[in-house]
Amino acid sequence: MARKHFGGTLTGFVIGLLVGLGIALSVAVYVTRVPVPFVDRGVSRKPAQDVEEAERNKGWNPNAGLATSPATVPPPVVIPDPAPAPVVAAPAGSPAAGKPVAPQPATPPTQADPLGELMRSRTGAANGAAPPAGAPAADPFTYFVQAGAFRAPEEAEAQRARLAMLGMAADISEREQSGRAVFRVRIGPFNQKAMADATLEQLEINGVEAALVRVQR
Repeated sequence: MARKHFGGTLTGFVIGLLVGLGIALSVAVYVTRVPVPFVDRGVSRKPAQDVEEAERNKGWNPNAGLATSPATVPPPVVIPDPAPAPVVAAPAGSPAAGKPVAPQPATPPTQADPLGELMRSRTGAANGAAPPAGAPAADPFTYFVQAGAFRAPEEAEAQRARLAMLGMAADISEREQSGRAVFRVRIGPFNQKAMADATLEQLEINGVEAALVRVQR
């Protein structure tokens, strides 16, 4: 009984082994005969297939997918021509009549000079007024604007530097007063009292104490 059981097991094992070998052989034959993608494609191709593929790819453009479609192309930008300069007609009868005249560049505005305007208004030069009849030909005095008298020369130098920052040139003169040296800071001389008054007014506007000094010529 044991021998029959052992013989049946051995027989089944052999049959299973043979069946497995047959299946493996069949798979191997199938694999060797079926073309492998990307490897055996060129092996099994025929000349007729190459001709057909060449005809099919004759009009192929590799950059067709990268080209921009006509609908997405931006319209061209048109830059208008600059407007022509206006032509100014010359007066009738002038030599330039009938010929275009180019426009002249605008004259830049002049910078304001408040001190100069004030002086001209005081002297009458701004309005072109002539001196009244019977007035003396010249003023017998010379005028100075004194911006302080100091005991130390350093103080006088500091005052002159302050006036220089305001655009006014001053001189320092030394004089003895009550037995002590005094350093005077003066602007001038002015031949006309109106110019001296304008300078004095300008100093007062800037907070500088000053006085008008008159000297006989």
